[in-house]
Amino acid sequence: MNTISRIKRICDANGISGFEDEVLLAIREEASSLGTFTEDSMRNLYLAYAGNKGNRPVIQLDAHTDEVGFMVKCIREDGMLEFIPIGGWVTSNIPAHRVRVQNSDGLYIPGLIGSKPPHYMSESERKAAPEVSSMIIDIGSFSHEETINKYKIRVASPVVPEASCVYNEENGLLMGKAFDCRLGCTSIIDTLEALQGERLNVDLVAGFASQEEVGCRGSIITARTIDPDVAICFEGVPADDTFLPSYQRQTAVGKGPMLRHIDSKTIINPRFQRFALDIARHCDIPVQEAVRTGGSTNASQIHLAHRGIPTIVIGVPVRYAHTHWGISSLIDVQNAVKLGVEIIKALDAKTIAGF
Repeated sequence: MNTISRIKRICDANGISGFEDEVLLAIREEASSLGTFTEDSMRNLYLAYAGNKGNRPVIQLDAHTDEVGFMVKCIREDGMLEFIPIGGWVTSNIPAHRVRVQNSDGLYIPGLIGSKPPHYMSESERKAAPEVSSMIIDIGSFSHEETINKYKIRVASPVVPEASCVYNEENGLLMGKAFDCRLGCTSIIDTLEALQGERLNVDLVAGFASQEEVGCRGSIITARTIDPDVAICFEGVPADDTFLPSYQRQTAVGKGPMLRHIDSKTIINPRFQRFALDIARHCDIPVQEAVRTGGSTNASQIHLAHRGIPTIVIGVPVRYAHTHWGISSLIDVQNAVKLGVEIIKALDAKTIAGF
């Protein structure tokens, strides 16, 4: 399967937190030959690798299926939709963008996020940061009744950013939505494909977790269900190369996947981290090391499960994460997969016991 077409399909799928059905369908079809799928009531999707033999250490491959977006809060008398954010947004990034609103038939209705024009703002309003409560989604309706009866929009309808993934062959860059963390989802599938025919000393179970953007909720369940010996989280992580001086940059696009040592909720197992970094150096795979004071990933939940699970994060840098559009490098995705493959090939019971 072509990695670019896979990325386009999975990233373009609609799926804010709790409404990831389209994403799961795409993953099931893209990885149908790689093992056996199961689901739980949170719509966490599990893939037990076809090469598993049992009675071996289990590696959990984690990525989350949801994306940041919005939800309809109420419908105004003039047909406009008031909404709330789902996941972390900077409010100034929200207005004047196109969105898709799912109606009761499951169809996605195009809309535009509107706000008060500057012509009608006071001086203080112009200087203040915009508030979500002052914004609306305009789907072209002119009344409450039309929104409900014609467009079939309801309270709690999910809303996703309108963006379609494109790839620029000249610079190797991808532009699209939901790279956090659909690039992680595609990386897991590519990793499992690359491992076909390899003689492994471990069993693999992928956990495509729901609702990461609202508190890493799905991974609480996936870690308990899979009960792994170690875990590798594939993520789309915020790039820092557009606003930091060069000596501070640790997550630059095109410089390789990022392995974080720490963030706001996780101190990465230093022995597993050193093992991964040594693998990267031995295999000549470019990587970046990061010390983060903010943010978190599913590793925050997985590493605390049961008696503690050694966990690392392989992150693909994403410029402008948590907006309608992100930019990532295909080579970073490919190197994340290469690193994951080499780590898995090198793991065995003795090595894992040393973590």
